[in-house]
Amino acid sequence: MKETEFDSTLVQQYLTGKEIGTLATVNQNGSPLAMPMWFVHDSDVIGMVSAADDRKVKNMKLDPRVGFVVESGQDGNIECVIIQGEVEFVSTESERKRVGAQFIDKYGIHMEQRWGGRAVPDSRALFLIHPRRIKLWGTLAT
Repeated sequence: MKETEFDSTLVQQYLTGKEIGTLATVNQNGSPLAMPMWFVHDSDVIGMVSAADDRKVKNMKLDPRVGFVVESGQDGNIECVIIQGEVEFVSTESERKRVGAQFIDKYGIHMEQRWGGRAVPDSRALFLIHPRRIKLWGTLAT
């Protein structure tokens, strides 16, 4: 395993080719909660959207520290980017439009149809992960 920067070309290219990662939050009793999530990213943050009343959202409002893992593998090889960071909830119209457009561009028109437009709807929680520590594992670390 080796550490790197989030804005490195390797991390950015790897994340661009992936659709789902696993988000880990901390429950009130200290136990972990890990959930698969769609995500978008740019060179300094990862964006995610969730139902506003989900347990993971409640967890992050109490403790903004999260882990996010994106992995893939075949034929006995595994590649993995492990991200530790902190969450910021976003409610501005401009960010909801910007991140909403990223989701629609990445995941398709059905997102726009589901949301009734290109912006993340107010009924959904929009949050950004600010990466603090990035590790590469498996073949990415060689």
